Amino acid sequence: MNSWVNSAEILGSDLPLELSGTGNRRALLMDALREAVRSGRLAPGTRLPPYRSLAADLGLARNTVADAYAELVAEGWLAARQGSGTRVAERAAPVTPVHRPRTPERAARPVHDLVQGQPDPSVFPRTAWLASGRRALAAAPDDAFGPGDPHGRPELRRALAGYLARVRGVRASPERIVLCSGAAHGLRLLAEVVGGPWAAEEYGLPFHRGLLASHGVGTRPLGVDADGARVDGLTRHDRAVLLTPAHQFPTGGPLHPARRAAVVDWARATGGLVVEDDYDGEFRYDRQPVGAVQGLDPEHVVLVGSVSKSLSPALRIGWMVLPQRLVAPVVAAKGEREQFSSATEQLTLADFIESGAYDRQVRRMRQRHRRRRDQLVAALHARAPHVRVTGIAAGLHAVVELPPGTERSAVRAAAWQGLAVEGLGDYLHPGAEHRAAGDTLVPHRDGLVVGYATPAESAYPEALDALCRSLPPVSPPPVPAPPQPPAAP
Repeated sequence: MNSWVNSAEILGSDLPLELSGTGNRRALLMDALREAVRSGRLAPGTRLPPYRSLAADLGLARNTVADAYAELVAEGWLAARQGSGTRVAERAAPVTPVHRPRTPERAARPVHDLVQGQPDPSVFPRTAWLASGRRALAAAPDDAFGPGDPHGRPELRRALAGYLARVRGVRASPERIVLCSGAAHGLRLLAEVVGGPWAAEEYGLPFHRGLLASHGVGTRPLGVDADGARVDGLTRHDRAVLLTPAHQFPTGGPLHPARRAAVVDWARATGGLVVEDDYDGEFRYDRQPVGAVQGLDPEHVVLVGSVSKSLSPALRIGWMVLPQRLVAPVVAAKGEREQFSSATEQLTLADFIESGAYDRQVRRMRQRHRRRRDQLVAALHARAPHVRVTGIAAGLHAVVELPPGTERSAVRAAAWQGLAVEGLGDYLHPGAEHRAAGDTLVPHRDGLVVGYATPAESAYPEALDALCRSLPPVSPPPVPAPPQPPAAP
């Protein structure tokens, strides 16, 4: 085993980097930089030397150092900004012990974040997005800088029509697509146009139910089982039903093919509307993505989507693929001008899709999320084999099922560990507190909804460790009752 040491000038001070061993020099350099960050010798925000300078100081090829920097940026150890060089990422700081309060209160600023719903912001494709923005602005017609059309930019509607047909099996022309600022905005517009009442899956986002209620649309729960929503519970009184058929949120699993057909039959027979929230339909790991229900009947299904999971929630761009009869009313509800989504961002997204950059980003994130999911499953198998992980075939989260009655204590234990994570009960419809089982009512299952997409690469192992420490131990077997003495004669 050979080892060699050199040093590099970083902000005017020498930093010894020990590249020990033989083999790939890039891997050795990455290990040395990770260790320097982990040990605190490289503090968050420290600016690293240009890769050319570091290559010269260490006697390495420039491409070797440049590739090492790029890989560590992708992992979350470093951060690169145009014009300010490469720095140690703020989130790569060594994890400090969490002060555990005496009372079971959630920490004000959790150290670890496993809350579902947000991709790691450090992996946003800045360079590719900037390139698309430049091309889009150079080619933009003059009317793109005037009052916006409430339909949305035609360039993006054309790009979406092609992409959704190819990837999600959607049947739509650009004229049926109306852009919005996200799924929540789309639901507001549909609530205003369609009215209520609606049915909704008994597990779902409380924010969506509250949003509908604020627009005078009440919801009633539909049961959810291993095959998705129990659509046989729909009635003629329901004006619409809100579903997540590609990957039921948050319990996981696609809507069974027979139920897909049944919900379309219900809509045709009653004139009702199926509102399909396609929030993470692109992220399936163990088989090909399930096509959208909208493809079965475009005149009775609205598909609602956005880029909040595939790119970033900071991009306020979403879309509705509408039945023809609803296009005009929805556009009228938006108003005479586009008020919600920037025309320049719409043009940029159109180029991003048509250039193939969107497909590349989705493939990259699919691989990353699958690796994260596998790490979660492996950690739980090794350290908590008594719990079951479900909903792992797709999406950005999984459900860790817990013994009955342990969910709240597990959430409190996570808070003591400095971990932000949510209980499955947080997503239960208030009208579905119990599920019928024959002639009795039984409590709903306990669990944690674990979002594995949010942390940076360097922070993820610590977050998994905190999760495993938060889980309840194996329940002891019941103690048999002592034998009773025989009754006196």
